[in-house]
Amino acid sequence: MSTNSQTILEAAMAAHKSRNFFSQYPESPKAYPEDGMEKGLAAFQALLNTDYNPNNFTDHISMYGAEVSPYLQTGIGVNYPIYDVPTLISRAKSAKISWSEMSVAARADVLIKTLDALKEKFFEIAYATMHTTGQSFMMSFQASGPHANDRALEVISMGYEELTRFSSEVEWTKSMGKFDLVLKKNFKAIPKGISLVIGCSTFPTWNTVPGLYASLITGNPVIVKPHPKAVLPIAIYISEIQRIFIENGIDPFTVQLAADTMDSPVTKVLAENKNVKLIDYTGNSPFGNYIESLNKTCFTEKSGINSVILDSANDINAVAQNLAFSVSLYSGQMCTAPQNIYIAETGIETPSGIVSFDEFVEIFATAVKNLALHPKSGPGTLGAIQNEETIKRVKNAKMNGATLILDSIAIANPEFENARTLSPAVLTTYSESEAVFMNEYFGPIVFVVKTKSFEESLELTANSAAEHGAITCLAYCIHEARANFIEETMNNTFTPVSFNFTGAAFVNQHAAFSDFHVTGGNPAGNASFTSPEFITKRFVWVGNRFMS
Repeated sequence: MSTNSQTILEAAMAAHKSRNFFSQYPESPKAYPEDGMEKGLAAFQALLNTDYNPNNFTDHISMYGAEVSPYLQTGIGVNYPIYDVPTLISRAKSAKISWSEMSVAARADVLIKTLDALKEKFFEIAYATMHTTGQSFMMSFQASGPHANDRALEVISMGYEELTRFSSEVEWTKSMGKFDLVLKKNFKAIPKGISLVIGCSTFPTWNTVPGLYASLITGNPVIVKPHPKAVLPIAIYISEIQRIFIENGIDPFTVQLAADTMDSPVTKVLAENKNVKLIDYTGNSPFGNYIESLNKTCFTEKSGINSVILDSANDINAVAQNLAFSVSLYSGQMCTAPQNIYIAETGIETPSGIVSFDEFVEIFATAVKNLALHPKSGPGTLGAIQNEETIKRVKNAKMNGATLILDSIAIANPEFENARTLSPAVLTTYSESEAVFMNEYFGPIVFVVKTKSFEESLELTANSAAEHGAITCLAYCIHEARANFIEETMNNTFTPVSFNFTGAAFVNQHAAFSDFHVTGGNPAGNASFTSPEFITKRFVWVGNRFMS
């Protein structure tokens, strides 16, 4: 292993053990070359209306692309090679032989080299993400570049640790009294086989690279099946991995992009192929449930309902501003975004007195509106809506059992006049109307629910997590005993809690090397970025014994 890779690996291993802040790849664009943004934009623009095949692979049956920019409302015109499933499987089976035989140190070395190479593509990937997902430029840069790389490094380091946990060889001696029984033993981590990683349309790299690199470090070849509406960011990522593999004499088909067409999707064909042994999936629950029903080792992140318990607070305005940002960030198109805010009918306790339910709703709605209409921060926070179905969902926000307090507003973007940008709709309802708010409404829709008591707020939050899944829970409570009760109750539904977030701390954001993303314990998903199980289920320890 190179000295550089060894240094990075050791720092990453120390970080995921300590859980302290660590980032190998700084999230600020200012940490990279000054002309990076200009060059990245030029590189992205050069890809528009072209056939994307930078490594000049052959044997594809056609070229196809269907991505539409949420900012421009026009197709970006990029076409990708379409391969038939037998070709993808055959290439992966062939690549597995040499890749699985490499030492874990050699695999870690070349994988870290791919991450170093990808740094040069961060700006290009950012623009690709922006014009396929609708994320703002800053979110696109951070999530698809540095944050994705950090998550990848996290699984590489954890994979290295798990694969070197035991001695590979030992001379085993057992005293039998008059003689010793001596055996030679070896212990091998055998990769399970071809890995399929199914991407999503909103975070095409951040949600994809953990499974991709977890399978690679454990010796498994990977086929990445991106969402047809968000291919380019992960296509750039994969082509760069393949380029580094070629330079290092490694079969580039150890990693493959399985782009497909809207009319002929291949996700199920690949998922059900007998040679595919591992599946990583991010997306809606119905399809995730199908993935989990297959006789495969699978890792899923599905949908859920994230809740806020608002019991008491030191500064209600700071709380409202924090919540306004959290529900507005990327127009609520994040798996970690809050949807339901529970407040007891007795109001919210503060040092200045009780803030009533109606008073807070007014403060909160005003904060959401002010953020959305702010000419500088509004468009950059909201980004653009990725999917037409999300727009329909928001426009139909008025429903039985809920009162519309703040209608969604179409926000003008000064840079992109055709951007489809909507502010969150804020509705109020009562705890009796579970049929209304106990559903996931992906996108900028927020329910403020009046409950009978703190206990009912907590009960609804816990039941929601247990029955529908939750990735995050946010609680505002200034009483230690009550806060401990929230923590214990929600942890028993395998849901993490963030307490009293204001200022620059937001419930939406999970940090690599420190925060577990999804616990794997409730219906929101069966896996976690990055627990040891995310690694160890991708290989099997096998021991052999020899008598000389």
